[in-house]
Amino acid sequence: MEGTINKGLAGVIASETKISFIDGKKGSLIYRGHWAKKLAVTKEFEEICYLLWHGKLPNELELANLKRTFHQYRKLPTHIKEMIHLLPKSMSMMSVLRTCISAMGDDQFQWPPTVDEAMKVTAVLPTIITSRQQVVRGEEVISPHDSLDHVANYLYMMTGQEPVEAHVKALNAYFILTMEHGMNASTFASRVVASTESDLSSAITGAIGAMKGPLHGGAPSEVTSMLESIGTKDQTEAWLRKKLRSGEKLMGFGHRIYKTSDPRAEALKQVTSQLTNEDPWLDLANHVERTAIRLLEEYKPGRKLYTNVEFYAAAVLRAVNMPEALFTPTFTASRIAGWTAHVLEQASDNRIYRPESLYKGEIPKQ
Repeated sequence: MEGTINKGLAGVIASETKISFIDGKKGSLIYRGHWAKKLAVTKEFEEICYLLWHGKLPNELELANLKRTFHQYRKLPTHIKEMIHLLPKSMSMMSVLRTCISAMGDDQFQWPPTVDEAMKVTAVLPTIITSRQQVVRGEEVISPHDSLDHVANYLYMMTGQEPVEAHVKALNAYFILTMEHGMNASTFASRVVASTESDLSSAITGAIGAMKGPLHGGAPSEVTSMLESIGTKDQTEAWLRKKLRSGEKLMGFGHRIYKTSDPRAEALKQVTSQLTNEDPWLDLANHVERTAIRLLEEYKPGRKLYTNVEFYAAAVLRAVNMPEALFTPTFTASRIAGWTAHVLEQASDNRIYRPESLYKGEIPKQ
């Protein structure tokens, strides 16, 4: 057989979409006709869920109804509560998420998928994460807070304490900027499963399985380690110069797609720079970023190494005291909004995915 091979399907256009657009050369990210970086600093997570699912931003009544439904769907079904206690404590959080979403199953999810189903899985995921974390630690499970919005409630369920506004703003921006990013591996996995007319639960289970892989959902823990090693602003330049002189990479700089500044990093930088007086960790991160960009131009002129989203994601997650073990699950709690939007879009004009392979084995003699 003859044919063209695009390993990893690089450069292959697999579908049309109205959900998002990425321009790596210009450094732009668009959600349904809106600049993602602007949405991150002006809107709430629930508003952008509505945008991805419905194609427009909600009015006040639509947003209130959405939040009310989110509150309703935060509560865990009884059998999911039992599973969270019964699954082995050695099981990773991503495996727990995959198992629990799969177990929500056939009685609640049918073909074709609906926005109501999308709301169910999006709203419940933070409750699964925090409940499992507390069960593993031998602590009492913290129930959702009825008067807090999605992101604030996630932080509340971590500790039982109402979060400070600076942390809510920072994590809300992170959630919005990571909830959708084109036809990445996990999103493609969700669309492939949906294309078979399987249910939304199965499609999201597949996406979580893809996100679990370190080449896709790997946590920005190396950035956290770098910032912790630097420690204080007065040590920043000496620490960075030592790394650059020895030829080592600076974690959180450079990106495979974006050949200019990462718009997601720009938006998180804008949010965190407004909060530096309220959080010393964010103040350190901003100082390290400014110093690193200056030194990278000095040591690697013309390379155009800009801050990527991992740098400020690490800064935000560390600032809100998120355990490193929950970095990828938290990424999943935001990206599930994009996955569900893609499943809905796939179902609206479905054709099963059926690529071909190039056989390289032996051909039997006639």
